[in-house]
Amino acid sequence: MTESKAEKASKPAKELLALNPAQESEFKKKVQEVKKNQSSKGGRLTPGVIYVGHLPTGLFEPQLRTYFGQFGKVLRLRLSRSKKTGGSKGYAFVEFECDEVAKIVAETMNNYLMGERLIKCHVMPPEKVHEKLFTGSQTHFKKPSQPAVKRYNKVRTEEQVNKMRDKLLRKEAKLRKRLAAQGIDYDFPGFAAQVPQKKKPSDAMNASTCSDTTPLCTPSFLERRKSMVVGDDEEDHEIVVKMPDIEKNEECSGEEESDDDDDEEEDGGGSESEEEDAEAQ
Repeated sequence: MTESKAEKASKPAKELLALNPAQESEFKKKVQEVKKNQSSKGGRLTPGVIYVGHLPTGLFEPQLRTYFGQFGKVLRLRLSRSKKTGGSKGYAFVEFECDEVAKIVAETMNNYLMGERLIKCHVMPPEKVHEKLFTGSQTHFKKPSQPAVKRYNKVRTEEQVNKMRDKLLRKEAKLRKRLAAQGIDYDFPGFAAQVPQKKKPSDAMNASTCSDTTPLCTPSFLERRKSMVVGDDEEDHEIVVKMPDIEKNEECSGEEESDDDDDEEEDGGGSESEEEDAEAQ
C-alpha cells in the first residue's frame, strides 16, 4: 500500500491545456485559483451544470465526455435525443465536479467555432436544474427498434390497410358529430372522399352498354355508307342483294294480268264451241 502511494506521489500531475494557446497563462491562473478554493473549503465541492447548444452533427455521449473531460471531472452528461429517430437534437447538459470549473468551461467554450458552428455555452443556476434532468444518463443509449420513418414506410397487408382506413373513417365521423353538436355547419371532403366507392351492378350494365361499339343505323350513317366507294365484291366478300325496281315490278304484274285474262277468254270460247257441237249431234 505504501509503495503504491509513493509511486502515485512521484508521478507528475496531468497538465491542463487551454484551447487557445494565447490564453493559456490566464487559463492556468484560473485553474490554480480553483484549486486554492477547493483546499480552503476542505475538499467539499459543489457541482456545476452547464448547457451546451448548437452542437455539430457527429458528437455523441462518448465524444462529448472525452472532450469536456480535459477541463475537469465530468460527473454526468446528458445529450438530448429524439425519441422517434434517436438522432441528436443539438444540445446537451454537462455536470462537473466543481462549479468553478463549470464557469471556466462556459467562458471558454461560448462562441467557440467547432465543425463550422459556434458553440453556445452558459452555466445553469442551481434553482433551474431539474431533479430529473440526468435520469437515464448513465445507461447506454439504444436506437429505437422501430423508428417513425420505418414504421411509416412499412409494407402493410390488405387487412391492415382496411383496418387503418376504418379507424380513420370512425374518427372523422366522430368529428362531424361534434361539429354538428356545437351547431357548426361545416362540410369537408375528408377521408371519405378518398375511399373508392363500389360500383352498382346497374352502373356496370350501363357502362357495358355504352361501351358497345356496334354502329347505329342512323340516317347520317346510311348516307355515309352509300357515299363510300366499294371495290370488288370478291375481295370484300360482301354479299350484295340486287332488288328489282318498283316500276318494273308493276309493269310485269300488269302484263301477267292481261295474259291471264286472254287465257280465260280463250278457255271460255273453246267451251262454247264444244257445247254447240254437242247440241247439233
